[in-house]
Amino acid sequence: MTSSAGSSCTSTPRQKQRRSSRLSCHTPGRDSRVLSALGDFQALPLEIFQMVLNYLSVKDISMLSMVSKTISSRLINYISTSSGTRRLLLQDFHNPELPGRKEGASILEHYRSLGLLLKRCTLLLPTRDRLKYVHKVLSGVSCFKLNGCASPLHCLGLQCYGVFLQILTAGWDELECHRVFNFLWELSNLARKVQTVVSSKPGSARRLELRIRLYCRGVLLPPGSHRSDSAFWLTRILKPWPMVNQARLLYIIFGPVSSLDGHVVWQKMIEGPTDETSLKGLADAIKLLYGTEAREWTADDVISLVDELSVLPQEWLMENNARLLLLSGNSICFTFLASKAVNGRAVELARLMVFMALVCEKDLYCMDWAVKMMQKVCKVFSTPWERNNFLQCLENTFAHMLMDMLQAVLAGERDEEDSGFLNLFHLVNAQANFHKEILYLAMGSSSSS
Repeated sequence: MTSSAGSSCTSTPRQKQRRSSRLSCHTPGRDSRVLSALGDFQALPLEIFQMVLNYLSVKDISMLSMVSKTISSRLINYISTSSGTRRLLLQDFHNPELPGRKEGASILEHYRSLGLLLKRCTLLLPTRDRLKYVHKVLSGVSCFKLNGCASPLHCLGLQCYGVFLQILTAGWDELECHRVFNFLWELSNLARKVQTVVSSKPGSARRLELRIRLYCRGVLLPPGSHRSDSAFWLTRILKPWPMVNQARLLYIIFGPVSSLDGHVVWQKMIEGPTDETSLKGLADAIKLLYGTEAREWTADDVISLVDELSVLPQEWLMENNARLLLLSGNSICFTFLASKAVNGRAVELARLMVFMALVCEKDLYCMDWAVKMMQKVCKVFSTPWERNNFLQCLENTFAHMLMDMLQAVLAGERDEEDSGFLNLFHLVNAQANFHKEILYLAMGSSSSS
């Protein structure tokens, strides 16, 4: 028994030689499979392989990454090298040409291709590991950080970061995109920064407001995004905050800014009538949240947001309210007006309707739109008395506004542009055209009957 046990535990020199031979045959087989995955590149040393990559475009390298897992891992290593970083992380973000010109477009296209390259190289990694790797690659680019650039208004860095992330995350499911947002939110310390601007007096943290605006618009809401993607990211930005803070944040991101220094202009809506350009960003954001893409927002949510928006930093001029509603589209406009009708706010509704007619006259919209909107709103009232009371308020508002404007003109209250007389001229025409459309409607229906 002892001899047998000893023979089973002790290898002879011949047995050791056979086992060694089997091991030596196995290892080259495994290496050959690895080498075969490299294709024709298996003949090149790693240094030469990386030198070849320097002659390929980013799109070509991206295509190459899909050949095999082995090549993809080599490319990941290459991206992390100093030569790969110099080659791929272009930082010519301060070219004097604006985005859309040749130079600006080319660097944006470069980072779009780079996003696709890293998307393909990290395809097999979990989302958390992908984000860590991407952050490691991009962490050296200061212009990708919220406070990283000394001249943010003349920098394409955040826009490049935005198109990079747009391509990287395209097709990811909602849970993965939540992780991306949380990762960026924590990385940029956005929660604390947003808390600072929404809890302080509007305009008291102008530089921080500007930084948050540029970061959100450039990185999270880059131009050219699909509506569903924009709705998702804008919802993530706004939803953690109370409604009043949501309105503040919406104005910071999409409100009018100074053409001189890019800072948010908080007094724009209360100092005088504004133009469509100043309101277009806010109107587009409201349409986005009211649309079918923003599943987490109800009509009441959006109406409350518009209400909060119209008192920032103080109550807006009614003409600016009316212009914002017109730009926001028929659906949100009707819903907003109908809510006032349902809540018995006939006087406020009448004033808003008159200013809508004035905006239609000034901005050359068809006046029959305003009349048809009034018709729809009249159907919301539950009793004939409520409807007639609203129509009486409407006519009274026209009369009172005309008298106020006329008195101002007769009193000689004029500015350089003679805006008082011009407003009176527009309001008289607005009233005439508004009632003309009502007469057309009434006479048309009476003749048809």
